[in-house]
Amino acid sequence: MSDTGTFDPKMLETLVCPQTQTRLEYDAAEQVLVSKAASLAYPIRNGIPIMLIDEAKELD
Repeated sequence: MSDTGTFDPKMLETLVCPQTQTRLEYDAAEQVLVSKAASLAYPIRNGIPIMLIDEAKELD
């Protein structure tokens, strides 16, 4: 995380979807991390990814 509270895309090197253990994609416009395998979007709040399945939004 940077000093400005924004998400650091370098974190994608270590983060995986907690449901499928697959890679995530960063959607900067929506401020979410997307798991295509699980069809879920995990929110990023104040630069911190919220990696809880219960907090994720289902993708259409």
